[in-house]
Amino acid sequence: MDEEKRREVARMGGRAAHQKGTAHEFSSEEAREAGRKGGRAVSQNREHMSAIGREGGESRAANQLRRNGETRSKDGAPHQDSEENGDELTD
Repeated sequence: MDEEKRREVARMGGRAAHQKGTAHEFSSEEAREAGRKGGRAVSQNREHMSAIGREGGESRAANQLRRNGETRSKDGAPHQDSEENGDELTD
C-alpha cells in the first residue's frame, strides 16, 4: 500500500473512532510522559543530537549575519555586502 493510501485509511479510521466515541484522547499526564519517552529515545543518539545542535548554530549565525547586513565568503569569514557599504562594482 502506498503512503498516500495508508494515510487516507488511517485518517478515515481516526474519524470513525472519534464519531463512535472510542478514540483515545491523551490526558496531560499521558502526553507529558510520551514526550519524555520520545526525548529520551532521541537524545540517546549522540550523533543525531550533535547534528541538530550544529544545524541550529549555523542557522542562528546566518540569521544574525543577515540582520546585520553581512554575508560569509567561501572561507567562512564574515564581510559586509558591497552594495550596503558603498563600494561600487566596476568592469
